[in-house]
Order: sequence, then structure tokens, then C-alpha cells
Amino acid sequence: MAGQPNVDLAAQRQPRSTDASHPSPASVLASEIKTLVEQGDRDAARDRFGALVALLQRRAVRIAFQYLRDAADADEAVQDAFVKVFLHIEQYRSDLPFDVWFTRILVNAALDRLKSRGRQQRWISHSTDEDNGRPVEQVPAADASHERRLLAKERWEQVTNAVAALPDRQRLVFTLCHLDERTPAEISAATGMSQATVRVHLFRALRKLRGVLGSQA
Repeated sequence: MAGQPNVDLAAQRQPRSTDASHPSPASVLASEIKTLVEQGDRDAARDRFGALVALLQRRAVRIAFQYLRDAADADEAVQDAFVKVFLHIEQYRSDLPFDVWFTRILVNAALDRLKSRGRQQRWISHSTDEDNGRPVEQVPAADASHERRLLAKERWEQVTNAVAALPDRQRLVFTLCHLDERTPAEISAATGMSQATVRVHLFRALRKLRGVLGSQA
């Protein structure tokens, strides 16, 4: 979020406490903000929210960038997620880890931006083709390296679209494990799912991704 202070690596790598009796720093802040909003003290809530943004921003940008592969888009997706969190903070259940609730919102914000970008790119491509009077496949590539970058981008978009199509729990487990680098034990504690269930969702997510991407190869 613009104007928010950066945090150092020690703050970025905050302890991943998911025990209900030892909530994470983000969960503590979120509960405080929710209480202030419910009490009608939105100015104080906004002040505390700045601390929450500072705590989570780097991690959030890293996750968003993994989906969007564009720094500007990632920043905007993170800002969208934080705005949505503040507007709906009263829906947060203080007995659950805030980190997981926030991750769901963040991933959805990134995917929404990806869809919007895809629609915009299709519109621009269609308009350019009409102006040139020739189809896209007849426009020569600038050079081989540019073509390789385009192919890599298309491949990553295939991966992201495949992740977006996963059921919610599978997508969340995949994100927490492969993008947020959490262990099955940490995901289990954070979500309330057993480690066996976490592993099942992760296995099914990877199997679906391999199936979809294999068929697109």
C-alpha cells in the first residue's frame, strides 16, 4: 500500500504461530482492528491497520508476484486485498488465524487482476489486428529471445489459470505450501485440517495441475 513503511527481514519472517493460545502478530493486530471498528473508532482502527500492512506487505507482494509476474500488478493486487480486508474486517473470526483469511483474499485479488489483464490484452490485440488488417499469426516476432519470453509468459499464465481453476481448499493449500513455503504441519495448524487432509488436498492439486498442463503441452 502506498506510503506504508517497509519492514526488515526479521519482521518479514515473523514466527508462524498458529496455536489458538499463541496467535500470530497479524492475528493479534487484526483482532484489535476489528474491535476498534466495532466500537466505532475507525481512525484508531486505520492507525493500527497501518501496522498490519507493514507486517504483511512484503510477504503479500511476494505471493501476488508469483501469480502475476509483474511488480506493478502485484502491488495493485496487494493494495486491493488490503482495502478489502479493512472494509470487511468485521467478518474476520478472531478465533482463526488471520494469515489464512488474508491469503484467501490476496489470492482472489491477484486472480481477479489476472483476469482483468487478460481481457485488456485480448482487447488491445484485437484492436491492433483490425488496425493492421492482418491476423496476429502473420505479425513477425521481433527476435528469438522476445519469442522465448512470450512463450515463458504464456506457460506461466497456463499454470496460473490452472491454479485458479482448483477447488478453494486445494488452491489455498497449494498457495500456502508452494508460494508461502509453509509445511503441512503449519498449514494444518493454520487451517484446522489434519496433516493427512492437507497432504490429500496438495496431492490432488498437483495431480490436477499436471493433468491440465500436460494436456496443454
